Amino acid sequence: MAIEVRHLRYVLTAADAGSFRAAARALGVQESAISRRIRDLEDEIGAALFIRSYQGVKLTYAGQRFVCRARIALDQIGHAAKDVGAIGRAEEGVVRIGIFSSMASGFLAELFQAYDAGHAGVRLDFVDGMLLDHIAAVRQHRLDVAFVTGESALTDCDVMQLWTERVFVVLPNHHRLAALSGIGWSDTWPRSEIFRLSSGMTLGGTIS
Repeated sequence: MAIEVRHLRYVLTAADAGSFRAAARALGVQESAISRRIRDLEDEIGAALFIRSYQGVKLTYAGQRFVCRARIALDQIGHAAKDVGAIGRAEEGVVRIGIFSSMASGFLAELFQAYDAGHAGVRLDFVDGMLLDHIAAVRQHRLDVAFVTGESALTDCDVMQLWTERVFVVLPNHHRLAALSGIGWSDTWPRSEIFRLSSGMTLGGTIS
């Protein structure tokens, strides 16, 4: 049975107003539209909801029962929309955050503390992991947001740069990147090559 929310509103408004004309004025639609949709609804459910007369409309016994249930249904829909809206505005619920454990200090720690203080109804769940894992989890809706390093061209995700910082890289003198004055983040792959300690190290610049 296809009953739309607007059909319920038409019935309730007509019942409260006592006429289709008054209901049409209250809802900003044509009187014929309300009359036609209510007639279609009555045909669909197999019962007359209104007694029609020149003075207006009056609920039948079936109409009284229907209106009682319809008010409850609309109230539940309103509560559902309100609850989901609060979650969508991050006022309630859980926010799942992907992060590198080494980044969970300084700027990010202050950011999370400030958010937590202003959103008492939200619980923050942190998931430690690597860049590609976090990106995949965001795409699959297993994470709501991920804080990652480097520059990524993600056409299917919303990306915002929050801050930049200079990170010093320690390299052996003979390393291929040691002579550079500046090193891009993508240049540091694989990480094991950069952070493997050996004798004769020098500062090879900063990661941009």
